[in-house]
Amino acid sequence: MKKEKETKKKEGEIKKEEEIKKEEVTEIFEVEKEGERKIIETHAIEKIEEKPVSQEQIKKENKIFKNVVIVMIGFALMFFITYMVINSMKHFEVKEVNFEIVKEGKLTLYKTFIPVVYNGSAASYNFYLRKDPRTLNSRVNFSGELIIKDNAVLNMTDEFNCGGDGMIAIANVLQLYDIIEVSVIKDENASCDSLGRYMFLNIQKGNETKIEKFGPSCYNIYINNCEILEGTERFMLETFSEVKQAIDKAGK
Repeated sequence: MKKEKETKKKEGEIKKEEEIKKEEVTEIFEVEKEGERKIIETHAIEKIEEKPVSQEQIKKENKIFKNVVIVMIGFALMFFITYMVINSMKHFEVKEVNFEIVKEGKLTLYKTFIPVVYNGSAASYNFYLRKDPRTLNSRVNFSGELIIKDNAVLNMTDEFNCGGDGMIAIANVLQLYDIIEVSVIKDENASCDSLGRYMFLNIQKGNETKIEKFGPSCYNIYINNCEILEGTERFMLETFSEVKQAIDKAGK
């Protein structure tokens, strides 16, 4: 019985010794004796006791790790939500037409596009409106339905310089109808075609900026207080919408 106790005691001592790590430490000294310098290198064994990790310590470290992960996920979600909010503020839809708000110096422009074929490949032609399409759609009334023909006559009964806006407005309308392959001419002797063989657009002054259809494919664009961009860009918005619907219908 005594021998058995001594054996267990020795096993316990051996196990305890196994839990102690031995680390060799090297120290270098420089000494001077009788005018001569010598380098002495000593070696020693340093015992480092390794304490076993408790379950409480493991739980504590796991809790810290989980908290770090939660914080990182929180920051990632905040970044994603912020990005989505900013992105949604820059993009919107009016009459099924997508727009993006872009900054060009001090100007705020509203970008959209029309699918085109360039050099045999599908491409996009970008247009930039100067007026917010959401405001145009709600404020500038469009009476009637837009019917696009292969040919159009664009006339103005008044001069609309308007600080250069008139030139920009007409150029944008002509560019849009050129892209959708509508031939536009100016003919002061032309009038609304009762047979609807061509579009007739007449820009004139009015007490309210609005657009009225008065024939098979004839439209008066009334401009009040030099709102030439508001009137023409409202007409362009209606054109974008019609082109989008035609493309979607063709794709079905």
